[in-house]
Amino acid sequence: MNILITGVAGFIGYHVARRLLKDGHQITGFDSLSDYYDVELKKARLVQLKQDFGFESQLINIADEPAVRRVFAEANADIVIHLAAQAGVRYSLTHPEAYASSNLMGFTYILEACRRLPPKHLLYASSSSVYGANTSLPFRESDHVDQPVSFYAATKRANEGMAHSYSHLFKIPATGLRFFTVFGEWGRPDMAFFSFSEAILAGRPITLFNQGKMARDFTYVGDVAEAIEKLMHKPPKEAGQAPHRVVNIASGRRVPLIDFVAALERAFGREAVKTFADMQAGDVVETWGDISLLKEITGYAPATSIDAGVKRFAQWFEAYRNLR
Repeated sequence: MNILITGVAGFIGYHVARRLLKDGHQITGFDSLSDYYDVELKKARLVQLKQDFGFESQLINIADEPAVRRVFAEANADIVIHLAAQAGVRYSLTHPEAYASSNLMGFTYILEACRRLPPKHLLYASSSSVYGANTSLPFRESDHVDQPVSFYAATKRANEGMAHSYSHLFKIPATGLRFFTVFGEWGRPDMAFFSFSEAILAGRPITLFNQGKMARDFTYVGDVAEAIEKLMHKPPKEAGQAPHRVVNIASGRRVPLIDFVAALERAFGREAVKTFADMQAGDVVETWGDISLLKEITGYAPATSIDAGVKRFAQWFEAYRNLR
C-alpha cells in the first residue's frame, strides 16, 4: 500500500516506518526536524532508514498548509499515519504556542488534506495524557477525559474531537492512538528513560518526583509499531455518528517507576544515584492502560517485558553514546 507517515524522523515514526518498509509498503514520510530535542538524533534515524531501505524523507512542517497539501497530492496515500506533533508535558508549560501551531493548526491541515484526498484509514497520535485527573485504573477508552492537567493533554484531547468531527462530516475512517509511556531504542532524550540512562552512565544523580511514588504503563516501541501495523488494516466502521474510535496503545501493565529504574540499573550494570523531589506541575502519579479494545480489534497484545525492552535499549544507547 501507499502509506504517508508524518513525523517520520521521530521516535515512534522511525520505528513505524521500519516496520512497514520491511513489509514492502511504499512509504512517503516527512518531518520538520524541529529543535525541541537533538536534531542530530533525528537525522541519524533518517540516515539509518536510508541505509537499510533506501528511504528518503521530506523536510516539511505540518503548520505549512501548502506543503502539506502538496505532499498529500504526491503520496496518493491509502493509509495516513499522523505522528508529527509538539510533544512533552513540561515544555507546554513554557511554550504553549508551539502546541497551538503544531497540534491544533497543523492537525487541521492534515484533516483538510484527508478531506480533499480521503485515505482508507487515518491513524493519528493521541496520548494517555488525555486521561488527566482520572483516578480509576486501568484507564479505559470509555472513561471521561474532560479534565486535562496540562496544555499538551488539552491539545491531544482536542485532536480527538477534531478527528471525530471530520469523520462524522466527511466519513473519513479514523483511529486515535492513545500512546502510553513508550520506551526503546532511538528514544527521545527528553523522556525519563533516556535522561536517566545518561545520568547513570555519567554517575550523576537522577531525580524521582513525588518522592519516587510514581507508576507508568511502559510500552516497548517495537510493540507499538506492531500494534499500529495491525490497526491500520482495521479501519473503524461507522457506528452511531462517525467511523471514528480511540484505542489505548499500552502494555497493559502498571510498573512502579522505581522498578523501571532497577531494570535500567541491571541493564547497565550500575546503580543509580537517586534524589527525591515533590510532584511537578502538569504531571500525573500513575498511568495504566486497559488493552482489551486493542486485543478485540487486532488479536494482538504487546508482550515485551520491561527487562527485555530495557536491555535492547541499553545496548543501543551505549553504542549510540560512543558514536557521539
